[in-house]
Amino acid sequence: MTMEGDRQAARYLAGLAHEVGRVSGREPWREVLLWMSGGHLGRRHGTPDIPELDTPWQDTLSPVRIGWRQRAANLDGEFAFSVDYQVCHRCRLGWVEQPYTTPEYERCGLASAGLAALRIEYPTMTWQTLGGHLRESKAFWAAVGAGVPGGYQQRGLCPHITGG
Repeated sequence: MTMEGDRQAARYLAGLAHEVGRVSGREPWREVLLWMSGGHLGRRHGTPDIPELDTPWQDTLSPVRIGWRQRAANLDGEFAFSVDYQVCHRCRLGWVEQPYTTPEYERCGLASAGLAALRIEYPTMTWQTLGGHLRESKAFWAAVGAGVPGGYQQRGLCPHITGG
């Protein structure tokens, strides 16, 4: 496929952000152990084995953050976009961290579509990030945060969420 053909495919993929396959991956005993020990016991060593699904978008355990989820998009079996996220239903707060788009697919709408799909799935949440925004990413956050409750501004985790 040509570079422009790849970009067209990525724009089409962005339009499919509502077609999400899910892998729970929950391990209640591990979650209780982590919670009871303040995150000291029950930690995984290495990254979880996360299957790739046959849906254009997938929602799985984050491979880098305990207790977080990852929303990812795959194009022809290849990684195109991902973002880690966490929500607290009690506080109605949601966090996203480290959205990443493969450079050849940047500015094709994958990040905007992935973040919008999360906001649709969790309509009562106010959205933010944990870290400060790098200078080169400020325009991105301003664009995707326009009109979004919380605006993806920096905010620490609430007391109900462990890890990050």
